[in-house]
Amino acid sequence: MSSNKTTAPRQHASSGPALPQLPEPSHAERARTLISLTSVGSLSTLSLKHSGFPFGSLMPFALDLAGRPLFLISNMAMHTQNLKTDPRCSLFVAPANADGDPLGAARATLIGVAEPVPVGDLSSVREMYLACHENSSYWVDFSDFSFFRLQPVDLYYVGGFGVMGWVEARDYEDAAPDPLARAASGILAHMNADHIDSMILLARFHAGVEATEATMTSVDRLGFTLRLKTNDGMKGIRINFLHEVATLQETRAVLVEMVRGARR
Repeated sequence: MSSNKTTAPRQHASSGPALPQLPEPSHAERARTLISLTSVGSLSTLSLKHSGFPFGSLMPFALDLAGRPLFLISNMAMHTQNLKTDPRCSLFVAPANADGDPLGAARATLIGVAEPVPVGDLSSVREMYLACHENSSYWVDFSDFSFFRLQPVDLYYVGGFGVMGWVEARDYEDAAPDPLARAASGILAHMNADHIDSMILLARFHAGVEATEATMTSVDRLGFTLRLKTNDGMKGIRINFLHEVATLQETRAVLVEMVRGARR
């Protein structure tokens, strides 16, 4: 099993009570979340024309229930010809609109084997792919198009500067996307527009950091991260929720509870 299932407990400042020691999401969960929010990546196959050289292609994809990428590709495409000769490949996935320095954004590379989808799975794969790429309905039934599925062998996840590591394929498949993944951008926008004072208070109460400015940079089912401007420069901290959350409403409720507790 991968070694990033949990992180070391975080110590909180004596100015407030210690929060329950919830773990941070593992690299496997973060990678599964990232890839579930993305539908286009860069596929690298082994070149048929230039043996041993990688050949990169823009590749739309969908995911099956195990998080395995599904491709709808033409027999005429160079990457298809490459895969039919050697199914080993990799798929690089990154957010479509990463703010700021792209090297600070999360990304993942799946290494594996991409082979034609078995006949018995075609109906369900077709449904999953079209749910993600509706326009493909215009050519999905053309005789020269077929479905391939990438079976991961290993995965490398980079969560930003200094956050990286290998993720075993089984850990990735067993992980689930974070339940707040699709609501996260709205939560961040709301907090950063309307609740800067509350975040400064939480940073002081739960981490003992005095800040003049605060920005929430990420949020997940277990907690959130803040980028803080202090007299000693910029600092980043993570604060755990009082308990795990799964919905936007639960997130709002626990944040309100935490702010009220800090004010008391």
